[in-house]
Amino acid sequence: MIFITAKFRVLPEHADRWPEIAAEFTRATRAEPGCLWFDWSRSLDDPQEYVLVEAFRDSEAGAAHVTSEHFRTAQRTLPPHLAETPRIVNADVPQQDWSELGEMAVPGRP
Repeated sequence: MIFITAKFRVLPEHADRWPEIAAEFTRATRAEPGCLWFDWSRSLDDPQEYVLVEAFRDSEAGAAHVTSEHFRTAQRTLPPHLAETPRIVNADVPQQDWSELGEMAVPGRP
């Protein structure tokens, strides 16, 4: 799978509304056949920073995502709300889902 984590620093005046601002892009991406997940979190240390954790089935699904109409729309509509260019880590990972964190296993629970 293609595993991506990106950090988005949002302008202070838009930070509380970021989930709403990115909602259509999020919905459309989650509906892509090759999208495994597309999840936003807000930083506990910086209320202007949102972290996007996303995964796509394979490089073809990743390519379909970045060439989609909703991605092109996001390229136009999201940057005006950002304080800086998002930072990204992108990796090809030889799995298709989350693995368990064995070092913190919870006995008797899956």
